[in-house]
Amino acid sequence: MNIRLINSTGVEEHPVEELPTLLKREDALVWVDIPSCDRDAAQVLSDVFGFHPMAIKDCVGRNRVPKVHAYLDHVFIVLHAPERGQRGHVHFVELDQFVGKHYLVTVHGPVNPAVKQECTLRETDAVLARIQAGRLKPTTPWELSYAIVSALVRNQEAYVETATIDVWNLEQRVTGGEVGDPEEFLNQLFRTRHGLLSVRTMGALSAAIYGRMTNLTRISPEGQRLVVDIADQFDRIRAVADGEREYLQGVIEFYQTVLTIKAALVGQAQNAEVKRLTEASYAQNEDVKKISAWAAIFFAPTFVASVYGMNFTHMPELRFAFGYPMAIVVMLLASTALYWVFKRRGWL
Repeated sequence: MNIRLINSTGVEEHPVEELPTLLKREDALVWVDIPSCDRDAAQVLSDVFGFHPMAIKDCVGRNRVPKVHAYLDHVFIVLHAPERGQRGHVHFVELDQFVGKHYLVTVHGPVNPAVKQECTLRETDAVLARIQAGRLKPTTPWELSYAIVSALVRNQEAYVETATIDVWNLEQRVTGGEVGDPEEFLNQLFRTRHGLLSVRTMGALSAAIYGRMTNLTRISPEGQRLVVDIADQFDRIRAVADGEREYLQGVIEFYQTVLTIKAALVGQAQNAEVKRLTEASYAQNEDVKKISAWAAIFFAPTFVASVYGMNFTHMPELRFAFGYPMAIVVMLLASTALYWVFKRRGWL
């Protein structure tokens, strides 16, 4: 836990034991920054500040959406910043704030273990560096909160910028016909769209939170002006993410159309090949039928001739003058009958 006193001379670090005394001062701004809300930090929030147990519970656990709760002497705010993870996953890095009359408490909510600690402290460390360098001299908690939240908005904007570079590269690959594996390329398209949708949701919900805060009368006029500006910044993030997401959706639809056309052409080619093979098979069957028909036609005389060729000792036909002519007639009649049958069936 970092206890800082901000005055005209700069930033002073103090131990946590001096916090009750520091909160009684009205000539300086007290900034308490809690990297992780453990049991000791929760005890300080409860005993020293007297915050509501539900608000402290929100600091200890993860919150899926931004929120704001207004109390008599302070406002509790929950926001998120994006952090890119593996395979398009977007980590929601939580930042909680208690904005009081002379103090600001920032609590970095629990995050996925895959997120590095420096990512959770990104906004507060950047603002602290500006104060230490003399480039920022906040005099009220709302000015300090404005600087921190503006840094969070810039990180959201940077995420959209990185996603935009991905969108341009994907669009060039589609138009250039160099997409590689179609399934993996579609995954890249949808992962990029998911990232833009996540940041868009962060911006839209945060803008709604700050839009509600503009109606809180307990915030000073100067604080109201800063709140309005923050709401506008979040709304701008939403609009920019929406624009890039719509552009990416156009790229996705274009690529899906290309895939559909390719599939149709491949299907036509396959159908043509099937038709060709079918016609060849049909022609082959017709040839086989013709060969079989002619073989059957010549089989009858061949059979009769084979019988006479056996040279039996006793052959009745040898006693008749017309024995062999009768056999020849039988051959011709059998062949003619088979020819007529096959011709009627269209085999010849």
